[in-house]
Amino acid sequence: MRNEICFVSIKAICLIWCFMGLIEGNRAADFDGKKYGAKADGKSDDNKAIESAWKEACVAPKESMVVIPKGNYMVGAVKFQGPCQAPITIKIDGTLKAPADPAKFKSQDSWIVFNNVNGLTVEGGTFDGQGAVAWSKNDCAKTGTCNSLPINLAFNKVTNSVIRNITSLNSKLFHMNILNCKNVTFQRTTIDAPESSLNTDGIHIGRSTGVNITDAAIKTGDDCVSLGDGCQQVNIEKVTCGPGHGISVGSLGKYQNEQPVEGITVRNCTITNTMNGIRVKTWPASTVGLARSLSFDNIVMNNVSTPILIDQQYCPYGQCKAEVPSRVKISDVSFNAIKGTSATQLAVKLSCSKGTPCENVALNDVNLVYHGTNGTAISECANVQPKLTGNLFPPVCSVSSH
Repeated sequence: MRNEICFVSIKAICLIWCFMGLIEGNRAADFDGKKYGAKADGKSDDNKAIESAWKEACVAPKESMVVIPKGNYMVGAVKFQGPCQAPITIKIDGTLKAPADPAKFKSQDSWIVFNNVNGLTVEGGTFDGQGAVAWSKNDCAKTGTCNSLPINLAFNKVTNSVIRNITSLNSKLFHMNILNCKNVTFQRTTIDAPESSLNTDGIHIGRSTGVNITDAAIKTGDDCVSLGDGCQQVNIEKVTCGPGHGISVGSLGKYQNEQPVEGITVRNCTITNTMNGIRVKTWPASTVGLARSLSFDNIVMNNVSTPILIDQQYCPYGQCKAEVPSRVKISDVSFNAIKGTSATQLAVKLSCSKGTPCENVALNDVNLVYHGTNGTAISECANVQPKLTGNLFPPVCSVSSH
């Protein structure tokens, strides 16, 4: 009996060894940034070491992992360039720090770039853009050069990928820019910058399909999440936003050949102490465009200025032909179960284009309270005839006004 037990135990161990061997056989060795010379002392330039680890992992014929252990890594612009031979993971336990001086970057550079990678996993890591010096130089209204500053994290042509448990601090410009991506999920993202940080959108998405953002905590000086042209089938869920400018579709219509925006879902989010709540914005005198199938569901507003806003006369610096109507067509928009408090008396504003009025805009179960001394919450509508159901406060205009 004892021999039989020993034989079974040995057999079980052999099976485990064989199974582990199969796993190891299907994955290349880990590529540790420190083994490539990274100092992680917060002062030495660790660019070359990290990029070298990535390049070797990228050409590995089997699934591989780049490891960046605990420590502070000072790095300038880093590009994680694909395509790679197999799926690749980058596991970051440390903090990457950007040079504080924006002059260290070439114009239009992003700081950390993932380019043309399929099957990418990014796990963990803190990305500190050290943006305070740059913010003082970032006056778009006067200089028109805000886009010359580096974005913390750029994802370009990334497909079938997962990015989770990352933190972006004090970016000089946008924290994250997602462009020309497909089937990418961002889980448990933290973004943190002061309200005074200009043009530091938390997550900007453009010309991408199948992007999912869930469980994000975003504090910044501009939109928490913004969606540019070409966004399709984007899901934003369980985001806490504030301070910042809210969650925005747009701005749209500023540039030629913009692509349609459709299939956007924002749900189960909380927005607190922001300049706007949920917003769709297009420029006057715009190019022809389209935004449709936009759903905003179960959103809590806490002391938010204009919690519900469609603004087709968006002109932040007053340098527009405001009298010329927007040519971006907005249709099939639903606001459902939006509740909380408005920081301004104007809680709902639907300002659509007189040239291309909004179509099929629906509001259901809206309850937004204003506690100011000059009256209760109100709504304004122009060039739209919204469909109204459920309990609505403030009362929303059922017939458009001009």
